[in-house]
Amino acid sequence: MEPQTTSRKGDIALTNMFRAFRRQARRIFQITGAVAVAAAVISFLLPNYYTAESRILPPQEKGGNLAAQLLGQAGGLIAQVGGAPGVKSQGELFVAMLKSRTVLDRIVDRFDLLKLYRTRYRQDARQRLLESLSAREDRKNGVISLMVEDKDPKRAAEMANAFVEELKSLAGGLAITEAGQRRMFFEEQIRHTKESLARAEEEIRDFQQRTGVFQIDAQARAIIDGIARLRAGIAVKEVEARVLRSFATAQNPDLQRVEEEIRALRAELEKIETSKGEGFDPIMPSGRVPAMGTEYLRKLRQLKYNETLYELLSKQYELAKLDEASDAVVIQVIDRAVPPERKSSPKRGAIIVVSTILGFLLSAWFLSVMEVRNADRAVRQEDGMEGKDERG
Repeated sequence: MEPQTTSRKGDIALTNMFRAFRRQARRIFQITGAVAVAAAVISFLLPNYYTAESRILPPQEKGGNLAAQLLGQAGGLIAQVGGAPGVKSQGELFVAMLKSRTVLDRIVDRFDLLKLYRTRYRQDARQRLLESLSAREDRKNGVISLMVEDKDPKRAAEMANAFVEELKSLAGGLAITEAGQRRMFFEEQIRHTKESLARAEEEIRDFQQRTGVFQIDAQARAIIDGIARLRAGIAVKEVEARVLRSFATAQNPDLQRVEEEIRALRAELEKIETSKGEGFDPIMPSGRVPAMGTEYLRKLRQLKYNETLYELLSKQYELAKLDEASDAVVIQVIDRAVPPERKSSPKRGAIIVVSTILGFLLSAWFLSVMEVRNADRAVRQEDGMEGKDERG
């Protein structure tokens, strides 16, 4: 009996709602029409916005090269400068870089957005700019679509292209690759070696001016050249090892290879030195050369060492520069942003249609509910009056 009673009550309620809707139909359509007119007026008062789009292709990931290094080096920095933390792919990294505070501030200054947005604070200008920016990565092909919305179509295109330019600049500054680190190390070492070479040349020149030119035989000169080249080779390898230790672990195969080469060169140097004399300075048996000649040979050896070291470091420096140039961040622009011909918002037709539908539904529901409640209240009052009459 209870389900039947409940069903009957539901049917009665729907019937009452339908009757109330019919009685209030005129007012409902009047309200709906007023809402539609208001929505149309408001939508036409809203300013037009235009969206310019630029599509770029970031550098493709190459195992162990720039992609992995840039991702590892820049991931933490992006979080610090306002981008999204926890990026997992190179495309996500570049999207986060586009939204970083560094890039946003450059765009704010470049287009004087504090004045354009009529705001006093850079934080508010950054937020407005971030709301107008949309960047997403296509996981299938790795292409990044960058869209900027603005009231001026020309400015929208210029801002989209400016974002790409600032992204290139930021990525180039962050991309300190292995080759770049090697170049900086070799550049510093070359500067020190050049100073040492100049001092060695002055010392041997002063010595020759004080004592006269000292001639040595071919055997001594060959020993000096061999020792100088080995010591210079060890110095260059040690620089290379310091570079590798700056970003690689002890298990890195390249680091292990360089350390093995250093050990082999040191063993060869020790073999030559111990076979020709005693101590660190064995040039030839001390009894064969006067004290003055030994001093000259030592100075000559130091000069040869600096000359050889400078030559080897210069070669390594040039190679590092070539490697650094080949590892440069190459962001390819597939589609450069152009001023859009059509507005992107507001969607006036959609605003009017949605507002009209909502106005109709809300007004119909509200007026029908109110009509039913008023009818129920009137019935209860009438029943109350009849009960009083019967008791009277």
